[in-house]
Amino acid sequence: MAGTDCRPPLLRRRASRPQLTRDPLGGDALFLQPTTPLEQLMILGLRTVIYHVPDLQRAKAWYSTAFAVQPYFDEPFYVGFNIGGYELGLDPDTKGVSPGAGGAVAYWGVSDVDAAVQHFTRAGASLKAPVQDVGGDIRVATIADPFGNLVGLIENPHFAAA
Repeated sequence: MAGTDCRPPLLRRRASRPQLTRDPLGGDALFLQPTTPLEQLMILGLRTVIYHVPDLQRAKAWYSTAFAVQPYFDEPFYVGFNIGGYELGLDPDTKGVSPGAGGAVAYWGVSDVDAAVQHFTRAGASLKAPVQDVGGDIRVATIADPFGNLVGLIENPHFAAA
């Protein structure tokens, strides 16, 4: 039959417009009805890995040499490098997270870090580091999954959605 789409339903594009819907975990927030599974999770993709380092100046020099790039963000409390469109961060604060093996935290990009923290904590995560503004309109938080794994959430307008 001419004009019939014979592709399986998962491969057909929906032509509907996004609609407002209630938080699927029972909160009072309203969300735009997502059009893809990725949008349903509010996750924009992996953005940042932060290494906790006891000597920020030494680490900055080493990573600048090793990756052959200078930091785009360089402050006494944090150094950030843009490596192929992803951020490699150096954090001298080692309270709660030890440097070395197991000391890195991967940060997933979100469009709204406050809403993402609410979503994940309602899903059973525990808050490890509350939302904080770290400069340059960048906001971060850290949660732990039910198994103790740290998951970073970052709202960073300087990195485009994947």
